[in-house]
Amino acid sequence: MQVVVIVIYALTLCYIFLFSMGQLHLTWIYIHIRKVKINDPVLSNMPMVTIQLPIYNEKYVVERLIDAVAHFDYPKEKLEIQILDDSTDETTALILQKIESLRHLNLTIHLIHRENRIGYKAGALAHGYQLATGEFIAIFDADFIPPSDFLQKTLPYFQNEMVGVVQTRWGHINKDYSLLTRLQAFGLDAHFSIEQGARSAAGSFINFNGTCGVWRKSCIADAGGWSFDTLTEDLDLSYRAQLKGWKFHYLEDVETQGELPIIMSAIKSQQYRWNKGAAETARKNFGSVLSSPFSVKNKVHGFFHLFNSSVFICLLMAGLLSIPMLYIKHARPNIAWLFNLGIIFLAGFLSITLFYWVATKRFNPLNRRKIFWSLYPRFLIVSMGLSLHNGLAVLEGLIGRKTPFVRTPKFNVQHRSDSWKSNVYIQTKINGLTMGEAILCLYFVFGIVVGIQLKDYGLLFFHAMMALGFGSVFYYSMKSTVHGS
Repeated sequence: MQVVVIVIYALTLCYIFLFSMGQLHLTWIYIHIRKVKINDPVLSNMPMVTIQLPIYNEKYVVERLIDAVAHFDYPKEKLEIQILDDSTDETTALILQKIESLRHLNLTIHLIHRENRIGYKAGALAHGYQLATGEFIAIFDADFIPPSDFLQKTLPYFQNEMVGVVQTRWGHINKDYSLLTRLQAFGLDAHFSIEQGARSAAGSFINFNGTCGVWRKSCIADAGGWSFDTLTEDLDLSYRAQLKGWKFHYLEDVETQGELPIIMSAIKSQQYRWNKGAAETARKNFGSVLSSPFSVKNKVHGFFHLFNSSVFICLLMAGLLSIPMLYIKHARPNIAWLFNLGIIFLAGFLSITLFYWVATKRFNPLNRRKIFWSLYPRFLIVSMGLSLHNGLAVLEGLIGRKTPFVRTPKFNVQHRSDSWKSNVYIQTKINGLTMGEAILCLYFVFGIVVGIQLKDYGLLFFHAMMALGFGSVFYYSMKSTVHGS
């Protein structure tokens, strides 16, 4: 049994190390591409564009979104707006009122209401695709506010006939609302700078992020269209399109503002969908990636892209086994040298630290040290605390367990003075996972005690971070549940 524990523990550390090396390579690429200045192309003609707005019970934010796209700086006769509404509440009435108030703009706006939610968001997009008249299709989720020059900045890149998608960077209108929103922005900014920027520049697999991007309509058709068999239809279609030879272009300097979830229950629903959906997409598409003519380097980055959420499983397993490992090390000092494998974890930690440091420097050049050291430790701690929730989501995706698409509730909250407690979309139930997080908090407190008793302090810091992480996630989960009810 001890051998099994040691082997699994070592394998989880090795996977975390290899993943961090992949992130380090992306960081190296990103640092170099930032030094290269490329002239932006100019829009030479005005093609027909369809804007798709997938909506499901978004009464707090839907009018804001429609207003934004209605005032795009683009010829009205070349613009078609599809509001893909699956709502079952008063959102539909609000949409109709907003369309009526915009009638003087002479826009082509179609409210496409489905009585069922077959395929959820992917189903709505597929249905709208069949009716779309545009050569290009721009997609925006309800919680985003695209700038008026969005099409002027994205469409020029389609002059290359092989470009199938242009994706823009997410901004955050409520980043400073709370610690939770600042931590989310910290993590997302790293993805939308280093990961997307480096992968795009290197010609590696990247993804359309589900919103704030434009598809060439023929690319969607060539890739097989929107599919309903994963929770991340955007990632799935992205890989199928790139496997067909289509190129994706990422615009880091074009920002589309969006709203971050402000309570833990909303964060968890979003994280669940992202992590489980990524695992489902990996299960579905990685075989095709392996057999594709792409280079070994691109296949390796594709692997870590598709399986990046598996880090949560490895982190959770490493944490759970770390306490038995303390006892094994104490009982069998003759194999103490094996525990030097912990240096692998340290090397990976340093690589990830550099990854987030470079991203922080990109967006906060003047006060990067203060922001980095105030957020990075807490970001790691909360990420560790989400490892149970996210790890189980990944496991469900890998084994093929199907669950419905659960939308992330939107709040239209930007300032600390704004209230969210009357939001009718909040789930107020306490589930077993939340109690599991409380138990794991106590488990890692026990790990701290064990380390002190055995006078083995090597894992003390790790156990403290895990205890704080699970304790923090439990606290914020209970806080959102109590206030929501």
